[in-house]
Amino acid sequence: MSLVIVEKVRPNVSVVRMNRPERLNAMSFGLMTALVEAFKEVAADNTCYVAILTGEGRGFCSGLDLEDPGAIPGIEDLAPSRIGVVAMTHFSQIVPVMRATPQPIIAAINGCAYGGGLCLSLGADIRIAEESVVFNSTGIVNGLTSTELGASYLLPRLIGASRSNEILLTGRKVDALEAERIGLVSRLVADGDVVETAIEMAEQMCELSPFGLSMTKQVCWSNLETNSLTAAIDLEDRNQLLLGATENLIECINARKQGRKPVYTDRPRTDLVGKK
Repeated sequence: MSLVIVEKVRPNVSVVRMNRPERLNAMSFGLMTALVEAFKEVAADNTCYVAILTGEGRGFCSGLDLEDPGAIPGIEDLAPSRIGVVAMTHFSQIVPVMRATPQPIIAAINGCAYGGGLCLSLGADIRIAEESVVFNSTGIVNGLTSTELGASYLLPRLIGASRSNEILLTGRKVDALEAERIGLVSRLVADGDVVETAIEMAEQMCELSPFGLSMTKQVCWSNLETNSLTAAIDLEDRNQLLLGATENLIECINARKQGRKPVYTDRPRTDLVGKK
């Protein structure tokens, strides 16, 4: 059985589905290996414009599997003092991999998103959740810390330091209504509808420029780390110039005049070639 399934549900939309439903998609070493490989597969698929991450069964992801995490890969001949670092890196690499994936990622969150599951949702670009979803920063409850997989970086940037600190320090549960109210998710849907809603959203996004989607994602992430308005705008300007050098804007203008939807190809502007 594949621990992660990648399915092309539409010509330009891929669903990445964690597939350990009997364990509420708890994070094992094997699952994380498969998840990293799945996003690398999606990233290499030039016909995929938008990706969706979800969990099979009753839960999105219940965090670290405390009962059956599996064997740590790649530790042959390592001293015991180094094994822990290898193990942690095997889990923590996933959010940077999601960030490096050029396609926007929609987290379609079902059931529970505990511990590492909360972190996976933070690594997505858009989060939508079912009405019964519950979030929880589980590390602190389990005698560890809540600072894992980028949570201490991403969560305060999404909902503010005060709310983030409370959630990370208390380990209390956050239901779907509160998650939407504080901005942890952008939309709630009825139970059972989250993947289909994410597919509909992805299809709408696929009507846009795939180059524009990719470059918008890249700059949104990069400017999370920028502490200067000028630097942020400089990057935005260059980003916009890249898209301005395509035929997309001309296609948009022509489509509006003709009363039709634009079809963006991201091809270079031919009217600029050869002109001085």
